[in-house]
Order: sequence, then structure tokens, then C-alpha cells
Amino acid sequence: MAKLSYRKLRNFFVLLACGILVFAAGYQTAKIRLGGSDNAIIQKLVGRGTDQVDEAADFSKFWEVWRRLEKSYVDPAKLDYAEMTWGAMQGLASSLGDPYTQYLPPEENKAANEDLDGAFFGVGIELGYREGTLAVVAPIANSPAEASGVKAGDLILHIKDEQKQIDIDTQGMSLPTAVTHIRGEKGTEVVLTMFRDGEEKSFEVKIMRDEIVVPSVELEWIEKNGQKYAHLQLHRYGGRTDEQWDAKVREIAKAKADGVILDLRNNPGGYLDGAVYVASEFMESGVVVKQEGRYQSETYSVDRRGNLLTVPLVVLVNQGSASASEITAGALQDGKRAKIVGEVSFGKGTVQEVQELTDGSSLHVTIAKWILPSGRWIGKEGITPDVKVEDDLATKDVDEQVQKAIETLSK
Repeated sequence: MAKLSYRKLRNFFVLLACGILVFAAGYQTAKIRLGGSDNAIIQKLVGRGTDQVDEAADFSKFWEVWRRLEKSYVDPAKLDYAEMTWGAMQGLASSLGDPYTQYLPPEENKAANEDLDGAFFGVGIELGYREGTLAVVAPIANSPAEASGVKAGDLILHIKDEQKQIDIDTQGMSLPTAVTHIRGEKGTEVVLTMFRDGEEKSFEVKIMRDEIVVPSVELEWIEKNGQKYAHLQLHRYGGRTDEQWDAKVREIAKAKADGVILDLRNNPGGYLDGAVYVASEFMESGVVVKQEGRYQSETYSVDRRGNLLTVPLVVLVNQGSASASEITAGALQDGKRAKIVGEVSFGKGTVQEVQELTDGSSLHVTIAKWILPSGRWIGKEGITPDVKVEDDLATKDVDEQVQKAIETLSK
């Protein structure tokens, strides 16, 4: 029977205490104060508790379970102390009932740090959660997932990959773990079991992995009834978005477009400053969004003079519009600068801070909510269009939402 020696036990406890202190320091940096060194719960965890600590925070229960597992578990070879510790930390974060608050072990944390600007091999799905279930925020444009019929809002219930020997349900799965399982080598296949609103049963989708190059901005021109409209598609807010955006905006301004359709459909978000930058292109002044935290709030307003301040504007959204794209659309709607056309957006209205820990792991903590200028919380209701219309997938050559946008601009 494998047992912890006194030295191992002592070293583990010291490392655990250091991790807790780093955790508290990260909160201090984010100005989320736990009460400093006198905080009762922190004192209890590091062995210097007071009589005022709630019994529920008694860390001795953790050690009791640890010892019982060590003594009784049938296969002592599986008692991996690092994995057990990481699992305990993951359980601590998941107990809050917020799928975006997560503890990530080193390998998962490494996967989570994938650059927004890069290319990689996978299927092209932006992942999130719907009421705690792994879900498709949006399929990336021109990706294998989009070609296979994956839609925004689809729930992912199971992942199977024979080559990687993965056959696992997604219940309780973290985003980085899901990303690791779904990504793979070019030309290999992954099978996703999915469920879609309106369907009676779940269904399988087989997707062949390919290189995924994440696009940012695309522009096409639509002429109708003697009018020239710019259809400006913003796929995500990444590191190169501003440069690409500026080039397209200059083209629109030079051509003196009669109207702009800002297409944020299936835009899963990205950097906050990108959302403010894009909103500022169309708004003369005013608040774009408010970040409302536990102890402090911060307001983000128009920060530059845009080049499309007076051009008629319609914004397209759907279930795949999330986070930063919802901030842009919501600010333009609240400021009465644009009409919103399409479907109710995803509703990703929280802010996560990544607190890197010394062993290469990290804690992703929800620290604030996105509040629109009108006081609406994006996470509760998403963005509700002024004009609701769905795109009929059966009419592949017709985009009903774009048509409605043109109709709205021409009024």
C-alpha cells in the first residue's frame, strides 16, 4: 500500500500553502480583496485559523478524504498525488457553479494560451457553455465544422476519436480539455455527438480536421436599386483586427457607401479593446460598456474619432455572436446609432481573469459582468434584435438576414 512519508506530506502541505498565498495575491492584484493576511478562511487553510472560521471551511476534512483514499483505494498505483491535488483544485473552482471559473493544470493551461492570431489543426468550433453544457458558440467561417453543418448553439455531449483513443462524455469538462480532445492532426477524424434545439434526438457529426486559419475582416459590396452597400464581416476581435479593420474602413469611406451592414454573426468575441475600437468607428461619443466587478467598476467609452460616424448602419447578430461582438452591437443599439437585425445573441456577459500559478497551472476567475449603457446585462438576455429574422438554411443562395438588413437601410 502506497503511503505518504512525513517529508512528502510536509512538502506537499508547504506547496499547497504557497499556492493558496499566490491565489490570494492574484486576487489582491485584481483588486478583489480577501481581507489580507487576517482573512479567516485563508488562515484556516494555512493552519493558523481562528475560532471565527465557519466549520465548512475546515481543511481537515480534505486530509481525511485524502487518507481514506490512500488507505482503501483498490489500485494504489493510480494514486497520483499531483493529479489528486489538481483534481481537488478543479473541484474547488467548479463548486461555484460557474463553468467559466476553472482551475487548469499545467498541460490544460498551456492549451488555453493558444494565440488568437494563429493557425492550428482542428475542426473550427468556438466553444462555450449553455447552462453548464459544452456548446458551440460559433463555427469558424469556412471551417470543416461549418461545412459539416455545425450550428451556433449546438450542444456537444460526447467526443470520440479512435486514433487518440478518446471516447468520453463532456459533462463537467473544462474548455481547454475539450479543445485538446477536439483538435488533432490534419486529415484525422473526430466524431461529436450533438443536440440541437428543435430536434428530438441527439445526432453524430463526423468532422475531418484541417488547418484552421482564423479570419478577421472581410468586405463585399452589394448594389440594389441604385444604392451601394458595404457588407462588412467581422469574424473575431484578434490581435490583427485593428489593422485589417482600418484598411476596409478606408475603402468604405473612399467609396462613399450608402450604408453599412456590420455583420457580427458567428463572431465569438475576443479582445475588449477591439470591441471599443469598432464601436468608436460609428459613435461620436458615449459609453460603450461598463465592467461591473465585486469591489470596483470601470467604464469604457468611445476613445477616438471614427471614420463612419454618419453613414446609415445595420448590425447583424445571431446565436453565434458572443462577448465582444455583443458589446459592440449592444452599444450601437443603446446609442440608437444602428438597428440590430437577426436573432438573439449568445449571451456571454462575464469577464474572466487568468491568474497564473507558479507550477504552470492557472486559475480562471469570473471577476466582473459586462453591463451595457442602458444597464442591461449581456449574460442574462443577450442582444435582442430590433428586427428579428432567421436565415433559412434551405435557401442556400439567399441570405434572408442580409436581405432584411438592406431593406432596413433603404427605409
